[in-house]
Amino acid sequence: MSSEKAGLPDAPRPQGDYVPAVIAPCDPGLHLVTSAGMTPRRDGTLTVTGLVGRDVDLTAARDAAGLAARNAVSAVAAAAGGPERIRTWLRMTVYVACDDGVTELSAVADGASAALAELTPDAALPARSAIGVRALPGGAPVEVELTALALVPQTAAPQESEDR
Repeated sequence: MSSEKAGLPDAPRPQGDYVPAVIAPCDPGLHLVTSAGMTPRRDGTLTVTGLVGRDVDLTAARDAAGLAARNAVSAVAAAAGGPERIRTWLRMTVYVACDDGVTELSAVADGASAALAELTPDAALPARSAIGVRALPGGAPVEVELTALALVPQTAAPQESEDR
């Protein structure tokens, strides 16, 4: 049924570098892979801390979002058995620790979208949310979570623990 027939408005246009919704079939061998929230760390150390709009400017926040996204891509790739197994990005949430009045959250999150496009050019950009929050772990200005579909051969698929 079309949106018009269902009484729904047209799908909203993206306000940044992302798509509003993603649909993906799950075939044999495809696995849903979700990262934990990743912050802008190198070798376990935050590269920047503080609130966007007070301690961190928009350019630095966008760069931090890119680094956090790179860390999330690394986590997803490791779980899937390598970046070449990532078929498509489904969902990305970018949390931005920001001062009162900061509304350029989508511009910050575009740094994360740019990292995905650079690292996995054959995988489509995900649906994305950019959410302003008061604080993040360790004082990080951004945190990124990713969900992807990855082609994982049955022999390489993670095994469920029998202890559960």
